[in-house]
Amino acid sequence: MLSPRVPDLDALELLVAVATTGSVGAAARERGTSQQAASARLRRVERLVGFPLLERGPHGSHPTREGALLVEWARDVLSAAEVLDTGISSLRGARSSHLRVASSLTVAEHLLPRWLARLAAERPATRVSLDAVNTEEVARRVLSARAHLGFVEGPDLPTGLTGRVVARDELRVVVPPGHPWARRRRPLAPSDLATARLVQREPSSGTRTSLEAALATALPGLEPPVPLLELSSTSAVRSAVLAGAGPAVLSSWAVRDDVHRGRLVAVDVEGVDLTRALRAVWRRGEQPAGPARDLLAVAGRAR
Repeated sequence: MLSPRVPDLDALELLVAVATTGSVGAAARERGTSQQAASARLRRVERLVGFPLLERGPHGSHPTREGALLVEWARDVLSAAEVLDTGISSLRGARSSHLRVASSLTVAEHLLPRWLARLAAERPATRVSLDAVNTEEVARRVLSARAHLGFVEGPDLPTGLTGRVVARDELRVVVPPGHPWARRRRPLAPSDLATARLVQREPSSGTRTSLEAALATALPGLEPPVPLLELSSTSAVRSAVLAGAGPAVLSSWAVRDDVHRGRLVAVDVEGVDLTRALRAVWRRGEQPAGPARDLLAVAGRAR
């Protein structure tokens, strides 16, 4: 542990500047301060170390014998500080050129590819790692700093995170063409959807929590529907519905092409708000920086 007699780096730089220029006034100008402030700073250093550092005369200021020794030691300290500063800058540069993103599947599959393409055009030197995981895992990675930025699709912000809405999505009820719902002339009632056996994602996914929140608003006190199948990815749910397993509720982006081509049928629902906000998230009390800030700006411009 350093003793309280060791001057700080600014004071050492001022002392070395006086020894180099031979003048407190010249050293002050070099350091961007007044001669009066520099003189006061040097007197404080002399009181701190306990011996005179400079001989002041009409033709300038020069180090005393003890001061000359301190100047030489100070040069070594400042040289080591420059090495430290360079190393820190290098590490910060490496960190800022590697962006780690964690995203829920809907955003990862349907929005992030074009956002990242735009970011690559604007920051070609930035390396991006994208992990597509469920909303719960996105929160864990952002909170533990394993991801600089996250994207989630649940109804609420995960604890410890703050964020910004970057897009909006609509969940759609879809069935294969042979399903009885495909021939309905009237929209489904909330109770129809709440009691149906659906092909669903796992409980921690944003799609499932968004559906459960929407049904809880429409039908307070109703227990969440029991899944027919519980699968870990949007593509697996979609494939199961295409194979005739049963109905599902998926992002409109995930089923748009299937509905357009007639492979799936979108079923209208009344009395349930299936729109949702998609958010970028980061740790509370911090702000996205570097490429994370730039990706957030790209997403904002794309809304």
